[in-house]
Amino acid sequence: MPFANNRGVDIYYEVYGDGPPMVLVHANPFDRRLFTYQIARFSPYFRLVALDIRGYGNSDKPETPFTLSDMADDVLAVCAQEEIARAIFMGVSVGSGISLLIGLDRPQMCDAVILVGGSSKGGADIAARVAGYTSADLRGYQRSHIRELVAPGFCETKLGAWVLDLFSENAHQLSGQCIAQIFRAREACDMRDRLAGMTPPTLVINGAHDVSLQRGGETASMIPGAKHVVIPRTGHACCIEDPAAFDGAVIDFLKANKLWPGT
Repeated sequence: MPFANNRGVDIYYEVYGDGPPMVLVHANPFDRRLFTYQIARFSPYFRLVALDIRGYGNSDKPETPFTLSDMADDVLAVCAQEEIARAIFMGVSVGSGISLLIGLDRPQMCDAVILVGGSSKGGADIAARVAGYTSADLRGYQRSHIRELVAPGFCETKLGAWVLDLFSENAHQLSGQCIAQIFRAREACDMRDRLAGMTPPTLVINGAHDVSLQRGGETASMIPGAKHVVIPRTGHACCIEDPAAFDGAVIDFLKANKLWPGT
């Protein structure tokens, strides 16, 4: 199993397909499998690198304080190991914060940045999230958190029930203290005053029921030339709630910026 190391923290990742690199950075409280549909859709055209951010999946779960920059360095360590000099970075929620930070700090590495959720400041209800993930019922809280993030009624569908079970089946392997540190790291990083200097082509995607819809719109409005797309009938996890609509929006953006192979 491939791992990259960032200052003692091992980050697990998987590689699919061949072509221009695309790096996938998932959200709380999921793991690399959040991009299951995107891996299927884009791997015939791109070299996809799907990683588990620290705290999830097969990656290390450090419980001492760290920053969003540390998490961005995790992603860059994976890129260095895979000899990726430039890529499209796609991130969801905290993954979008990490991708945005890479776009600001390392624009020379970014062919484009795709921000799902797209908040450029700390998230909401951090104290409640920390309390929930450090409670005695981590699995129960994770499932309730996922329900909050998706569109109303989604978890009652067959796809929604599968998603809920998929990401809670390994809850016993998670560290609530590490997940709490992820929320603290995201809360501490406000990038709004830097957005006017963002240079890579940027797409912000939100679901119509996304808890970050307003913040995503604000981010898109502050980045020069950024495109903002809202996917109907979906929430914060729109890439797995309606993958066809999500992938279509991504493809349109990549074609418009001559980043789709063959354009």
